[in-house]
Formats: sequence, C-alpha cells, structure tokens
Amino acid sequence: MQYTRKGILFIISGPSGVGKGTIKKAVLPGVGALLESISATTRQPRGHEVNGREYFFLTPGEFSNWIQQDKFIEWANVYSNMYGTPREFVLKNLEQGHDVLLEIDIQGALQVKATMPEGVFIFIAPPSIEDLVDRLCNRDQDSPESIAARLAASEEEMTFMPQYDYVVVNDNLEDAVDRTRAIIMAERCKISNMKMGG
Repeated sequence: MQYTRKGILFIISGPSGVGKGTIKKAVLPGVGALLESISATTRQPRGHEVNGREYFFLTPGEFSNWIQQDKFIEWANVYSNMYGTPREFVLKNLEQGHDVLLEIDIQGALQVKATMPEGVFIFIAPPSIEDLVDRLCNRDQDSPESIAARLAASEEEMTFMPQYDYVVVNDNLEDAVDRTRAIIMAERCKISNMKMGG
C-alpha cells in the first residue's frame, strides 16, 4: 500500500506586533517541504523588503483590479493599507500535494476559514497586552498614531482566538517556534490528511 498526503494549508495569525513574521521565518527552515505564500499589499516597502520576496507591492488601482478578477482567496483593509493572498499559488500547490503556510492578519484568517475550513488555523498570542505594547514600541516600524490604532484593535482581535484550532503563546520565541513546528508535524501525521492507494 502506498501513502500520499493531501496538501495542507497552515494559517499563522494573531494581533499586530505579536511576532507572527518572526515565528514564520524561524519555522520554515525546520520543517521542510513547506511553501510560504507571499501576500500582496498596497503599503510601502519597509527597509530591505523586495517586491516578490516579502510581498507583492501593488498600487491601489492594481489591487482593485486583482479583487475584480477574483485573484485573492482573502483580502482586507488593515490600518489603511490593503492586503491579500493570491489565489493561484495556494490552490495550485495544495492540489499538487504541497503544504502552504500563510502568515496573515485576523480579518484575513477568518475569511480563509469561511471558504477553506479544512485549513489548520494557529493563533499566535502575546503573554499580555502590556507585552504587545512593548513590542510595537520597540520594533521602530510604526508611527505613534499607528501604534495606538493597532493596540486599540488588539483587544478585540484577541476575542477571535476560540475560532482557531491551536493557540501558541509567544512568551519565549524558541518555545513558540518549537510548538508551532510540533503542530505542523502532528497535522502531517493525521490519518485524515493521508491518501492511501494500492
């Protein structure tokens, strides 16, 4: 008997500043055969970000055209910028049996859950709201106005945690990465994700 596996869609999500991107970057090399889906956004590149590597950077007009052409599996307006997950990359790789990892905001994750509930949804939580304040202030990427808006949204975002399959508290980065990897490996071993042939 031969065993093959369906492609699994893993979604890492949580409040802004909780460390989703850092966890994603640390998880990817350690699990193997996990493809990262690159989001599209209308925000300006930060630092050394490159178009097509961290994000597809689109103008608002280009983003609107993609929406009209149904090129996203989810999209959202987040802190005055648009973000979306390109449909073709995700569906094509899942059909070919490849696992795909999305790191997206909570609005986007809930949209994906509505259309692809078979995905594995992992909520990254801060140890406390105070810890989130420290992270947002110390990462030096956001204006004071942006930090205030993100913190105002964070408490509401935390109420969506019960809609996820797993929660990983990012109190220690190494532990959070290990727990996220363990979730991925366990899901790959589930009988429900196997295809059995003669």
